[in-house]
Amino acid sequence: MARLSKKELKQYLDEKAAQYESPEFLETDPLGVVHRAKSKQDKEILGLLTALIAWGNRKSIINNAEKIFEILEGQPHHFLLEHTSNEIERTTKGFVHRTFNERDLTFLLIRLKDYYSSNNSLETLFQTDTPFLNSGISNFRNFILGTPHEGRFEKHLADPSKGSAAKRIHLYLRWMVRPNHKGVDFGIWNKIDTGQLSCPLDVHTARIAKQLGLLKRKQNDAKALEELDTNLRAFDPFDPVKYDFALFGIGAFEQF
Repeated sequence: MARLSKKELKQYLDEKAAQYESPEFLETDPLGVVHRAKSKQDKEILGLLTALIAWGNRKSIINNAEKIFEILEGQPHHFLLEHTSNEIERTTKGFVHRTFNERDLTFLLIRLKDYYSSNNSLETLFQTDTPFLNSGISNFRNFILGTPHEGRFEKHLADPSKGSAAKRIHLYLRWMVRPNHKGVDFGIWNKIDTGQLSCPLDVHTARIAKQLGLLKRKQNDAKALEELDTNLRAFDPFDPVKYDFALFGIGAFEQF
């Protein structure tokens, strides 16, 4: 593709975002599993767990997200509030997704149980008045890790303050915050503005962003994400993450 002008590039990405933000892609996307959840809290919990295992083979991610939903008996919020920590530990036996195993799942579920015992929504942990959500992500991370835990678990929660692009957490935030106008994202959080969201920077979005001249940095880290965010916000400061659909869709489904 010849290098486009900024106006042409915005038009191209707008068209691709509209094309790929469609429920027809949910059958092959882990988010499709989260759509099976009923209540706001169920979507928050299942969405978080699904996003945190969203790396590797997509079919494997979907299968294991479905296993988690089954472990939680189809009612994640009710399950956490009604089961003891020992009961939760027994139900996770045998679960594994790559390096995320039953101990990791047990620890995270118990921390979520602790949180929901006195709070109504995870949105409060992520909420911040800053232009970006890095401080909210750190707040969430600090809560989860704020009790004795295995050191190995920390790698499952990305830390933007240490240079991570935090792809999976930004994906989760997109699901929760962006409106449900097209039946894809949920829009169940309204205290976080869509303009604060950052693009989940995976191999597809990074590759296409670089080919389109939206990203020059070689490493897919926090600095690369900031560069990409700046360019996408120039196209749409109110909903820059809609372009995640364009960049991912082009990279995953087209010979670009």
